[in-house]
Amino acid sequence: MPRAIDGTKRKKRRQKLLKHAKGFWGRRSNLYRTAKDAVAKSLSYAYRDRKTKKRNFRALWITRISAACRQQDMTYSSFIHGLELAGIQINRKALSNLAIEDPKAFSTLVEKAKEATGASVK
Repeated sequence: MPRAIDGTKRKKRRQKLLKHAKGFWGRRSNLYRTAKDAVAKSLSYAYRDRKTKKRNFRALWITRISAACRQQDMTYSSFIHGLELAGIQINRKALSNLAIEDPKAFSTLVEKAKEATGASVK
């Protein structure tokens, strides 16, 4: 009986890896050996950047809140401190969304923060 060399399991494994490499540039999408390295690298980048995405979004929210606070003559740090003193617990994502979609509600939060810190309220 002849020996089976190129079995279906081997082919399936290679096809699965090449499927992950679909859309890669040049030989990385067609050749198994280069695709294997490219897929391993891409998976490590994906893992790393899932963590980085959270940092980037938090930075974006803080920037938006800071810009909205400065329009109300208040710094971001004093605003957050004022909210803490006032006992208002709201996350930065919601604050950022509020600053964009409902500026009046955001300005009332700024006023509450100013009252809590003792800053002059206009």
